[in-house]
Amino acid sequence: MHRVLISLGSNCQQSVHIQWTSERLCMVLQDVSFSRKLWTADIKGSGHWYMNRLLKGYTTLTASELEVLLKQLERETGRDKGRVTIDADLLLYDKERFHLHDWPRTYVQQLLPDVMDEKSLSQLIKNK
Repeated sequence: MHRVLISLGSNCQQSVHIQWTSERLCMVLQDVSFSRKLWTADIKGSGHWYMNRLLKGYTTLTASELEVLLKQLERETGRDKGRVTIDADLLLYDKERFHLHDWPRTYVQQLLPDVMDEKSLSQLIKNK
């Protein structure tokens, strides 16, 4: 089993899309834990508000298979350029980090302790 950390964000019917995607991911991941949901302003200054959530779980899928699944979920919700129904990004697969530009973002840093214990967090910081 591979430990994964996934970031979810939405700026359109936020609660509906975050919940729908969370439920779908529970069908393919095991031992899933969720962060709280956090509202953030769009970093591009569009005026849109995003709801964000992290989730940690375990899977037998490869990183590539999981990324394909995440993009499929985005398409199923009708995501397009201006309307982010769901943004689902793989941040961590075992010890390999993805989407490195997202890690320093405030919402990721605030939500990480919700899904990772102190030992796991310190290992992540050490392995930067």
